[in-house]
Amino acid sequence: MSDLLWQKAGVETNAKIMKFLAGDDVLLDREFFLHDITASKAHVEGLAHIGVVSTQEAQDLKRELDALAEDFRAGRFVLDERYEDGHSAIEARLTERLGDAGRRVHTGRSRNDQILVATRLWLKDALAALEVHCRAIAEVCLQRAAQPAIPLPGYTHLQRAVVSSTAMWFAGFAEGFVDNAWRARQTSAWIDANPLGTAAGYGVNLPLDRVHTTKALGFARMQISPIYAQLSRGKFEMAAMEALSSALLDTRRLAWDLSLFTTAEFNFVSLPSEYTTGSSIMPNKRNPDVVELLRASYATVAASRCEIEQLLSLPSGYQRDLQFSKGSLFHGVTHGLAALELLPDLLARMQWNEPVMRAAIEPAMYATDVAIEQAAAGVPFRDAYRAAAEAATATGQGRTPEASLAARTSPGAGNDLHLEALKERLAHLTH
Repeated sequence: MSDLLWQKAGVETNAKIMKFLAGDDVLLDREFFLHDITASKAHVEGLAHIGVVSTQEAQDLKRELDALAEDFRAGRFVLDERYEDGHSAIEARLTERLGDAGRRVHTGRSRNDQILVATRLWLKDALAALEVHCRAIAEVCLQRAAQPAIPLPGYTHLQRAVVSSTAMWFAGFAEGFVDNAWRARQTSAWIDANPLGTAAGYGVNLPLDRVHTTKALGFARMQISPIYAQLSRGKFEMAAMEALSSALLDTRRLAWDLSLFTTAEFNFVSLPSEYTTGSSIMPNKRNPDVVELLRASYATVAASRCEIEQLLSLPSGYQRDLQFSKGSLFHGVTHGLAALELLPDLLARMQWNEPVMRAAIEPAMYATDVAIEQAAAGVPFRDAYRAAAEAATATGQGRTPEASLAARTSPGAGNDLHLEALKERLAHLTH
């Protein structure tokens, strides 16, 4: 490990202790490294504005920061165990190349606000990706909901209940993912606050140009209080993961449906072959492994969020416990986004087995229609309900799924899906 930023004369270090302290930090920092460099450039510009570095030094520092970013992307610079973390790697590189100018770069900032701002930028990118994925899923669902509806049994308590349709099924998940896209957008707006310049959580005795760094980094506003900047670490990460969890929760229920619908007992759905795998011992098997892991992905994200929450039993101010939030955040977000990225193609290419689905529509499933019709004709609903229950099978004879769906005129139901309203809500996200 290179010289420690905080090393002082007479202070000994122990290799085992240092290894425990570092953990996976330097490896995880690879994910945030380019954002750290971007924030460092804005910080250098701010230092130049208040005379801490000269104009020439600022130009040199930004040039070397750009070179470091390019070397990192190209694999010529590797963030590894030579460094305590990504922050020390940046300072070491600048000092190596520029001497005293590199040693000035940390003036007015702490690794506390350095990781805060790098993580905040990373979270904004993650939430933008989440919105894109949710919009793509909603678009596919809306496209398929607009296709001719195929009758599909509607279930409550996993028992056949009423006539539904493929259009209603897709419309339901379309609205869910429109909401998820909006939640990603709104969460991004909420966390869009610049913590750079709050230092270790109490500010510094310099007139740092925080207005400039806020604008240069593309933040909507400055996070004003240094104490709140530290209080927001973990809180903002959890908010982002809650938005992601919302999308994964809908994914879990969608995947549950597909898990049931692809069984031989249901046989309603066929999946593209790429989304299935074979058994290691049973030659006859094609397993819906992707669907099952999509179903399980919510647990991964929820667990990562829970780990961050459990770290936050802390007093105000920075505490080293928060270092462990980085791994949870990275693992949960990257896994969740990877899961969502698979859904649009899967939903676009899955196929319904219409004959089997029609055969699963039983006469008793029209009993609710019968009761409602009688109630509309003036029979007290509870009386109509009992009469329909007593003769459920007989009252459904001669009825068709298409007629049942056509009569379902309540807003959002089979004959009035309100797809245009959902499309309009989705379209507003692009404005």
